[in-house]
Amino acid sequence: MNELNGRRLEIDALRALWAIRQHGGITRAADALGLSQSAVSRKIRRLETNLDCELLSRKPGAPVFTVAGEDLLSYAARILVLHDEALSSLSKTALAGRLALGFTEDTACTDIARVLGRFRRLHPQVAVRTKVRMSLLLRAMLERGELDAAIIQVFAHDVRPTDIVLLRECLHWVKHPELALPRSEPIPFLSFDNDCFYRQWALDIGQDGGVALDTVFECSSAAGIVSAVNSGLGVALLSDRHLRPDMQVVTDGLPQPPALAYVIRRARKGRNPALDTLVAEIETEISRYGGLVLAG
Repeated sequence: MNELNGRRLEIDALRALWAIRQHGGITRAADALGLSQSAVSRKIRRLETNLDCELLSRKPGAPVFTVAGEDLLSYAARILVLHDEALSSLSKTALAGRLALGFTEDTACTDIARVLGRFRRLHPQVAVRTKVRMSLLLRAMLERGELDAAIIQVFAHDVRPTDIVLLRECLHWVKHPELALPRSEPIPFLSFDNDCFYRQWALDIGQDGGVALDTVFECSSAAGIVSAVNSGLGVALLSDRHLRPDMQVVTDGLPQPPALAYVIRRARKGRNPALDTLVAEIETEISRYGGLVLAG
């Protein structure tokens, strides 16, 4: 018992460890957390000293985490959730009412779900209804007043002053390296469905910029588009997190795609204390880990 009393799990160190998992390494975790790489390394070293074991594997080519590190990560996730929920509980105000929220599929499967679950536990008098749709559909629902707020993807130049930016990404034309693009014929285009604003932009630039696209494959899922690219069926528009090492980014002959952003966008309604609280909690949660981390 005395040995256990002398050992501590520091919350900041656990948060740094979790950020390394989310962002794929110390350097990217440090950038995301707004810390120096040495500061993150010191936190992990101090944690390793307190626990008398190595958490990160420092051998070239080895996995990022040791077996002990993987074990601790499973506890760290739960500890951080309870820690943050306890702080929220102590500062919560009585809230009631109804919220209609919208999420894209890739944001519904992230830390946002954890924040929403905690919010519902802390504020049981707030009835929350959630719809998962494509960004274009959610934007239309916001305009019609069917949602109070939504987390959507937009082009960076379409970000509004009232939007809260959670993540920025780049968009790329990609193809299989062995696919030769025709010079005098339409380019085979691998497209998301009609509810995707990538598709609308791509077809619009074909008309305005003299680039002819022939839609040869249409799919609503990113996994389907990735598979079609890897099969050499055509050219697609994919964001950073969907790029694979065996894909070739196309920079010649096609216009530069606009940058992307994931934002919290609210409907044009009056003040809603429950929504204000939820949005603030999402902002706080995302900033703790250096940005929204989406499923690939």
